[in-house]
Amino acid sequence: MAGSSLFALIDDIATLLDDVAAMTKVAARKTAGVLGDDLALNAEQVSGVRADRELPVVWAVAKGSMLNKLILVPAALAISYFIPWLITPLLMMGGLFLCFEGFEKIAHKFLHSPEEDQAHKEKLKAAVEDTEVDLVAFEKNKIKGAIRTDFILSAEIIVITLGTVAGAALTTQLAVLIGIAIIITVGVYGLVAGIVKLDDLGLYLIRDHVEGESKTIGQAFGHFLLLAAPKLMKTLSIVGTAAMFMVGGGILAHGIPAVHHWIAHIADIVATWPVIGFLSVLTPTFLDALLGIAAGAVVLLIITLGKKVLGVSGAAHE
Repeated sequence: MAGSSLFALIDDIATLLDDVAAMTKVAARKTAGVLGDDLALNAEQVSGVRADRELPVVWAVAKGSMLNKLILVPAALAISYFIPWLITPLLMMGGLFLCFEGFEKIAHKFLHSPEEDQAHKEKLKAAVEDTEVDLVAFEKNKIKGAIRTDFILSAEIIVITLGTVAGAALTTQLAVLIGIAIIITVGVYGLVAGIVKLDDLGLYLIRDHVEGESKTIGQAFGHFLLLAAPKLMKTLSIVGTAAMFMVGGGILAHGIPAVHHWIAHIADIVATWPVIGFLSVLTPTFLDALLGIAAGAVVLLIITLGKKVLGVSGAAHE
């Protein structure tokens, strides 16, 4: 009897772990857009920090990120247990925010002139080079800003994950949320640390004084890293933005049954087309992205008009 009970317990644990693993994979896939943006944004947040202080700053932001997760995971579980009806509205809000953030990046070059962007870069450079600037305070401000940004992105990831496991048992929800929180924190900030030190590694290889053929190979690879580092940042930003539209648009489409069924219907029609019918697999993702772009444009327009109205109103009171 005891043996059979033990085997039953082991079987239950194995089933639970299997469910957790499966749901964690689904949640990780659905949060890919936010992860890509999180990675690029946090690597960008370190810009302006002295090279020898980059890793300590990344470590400080990573600790703040884990603290964010310690707040968000219990809050998500409380919502799931006490007010589960709130999950879908939160998901829709998170989807809209993703689409807005993605479209704002696209619109950035139209809303801000190249001169403004260059002035911002020069300001960062001047802050590092000016010996009278309090670099400790400068670092602290960078860290606080990065942690605030991380809180928003982490909230999106936790909400999307919660939507994935909403129908599961509480223990499964807890395990998946904790698993995702650890994976994204370690993964994102581990990669950020590696990315921000790529240029330093390139410089080290170029300055390496090893004689012979190995010196040439090392220097060539160093030059490659110096050229690749900024391109990698740009690629991450582009891929992250595209994924934000796909993920955000997908959340919105699933939250509006009529839109979800329409997208599925279009995919079925594309599947009947000769030669290019295989594109039906990509059709839902493509349409989700278009929906995300449209939603992001609408939200940005509303926010921009709202700011102008509030600005006019504020001026009238002065």
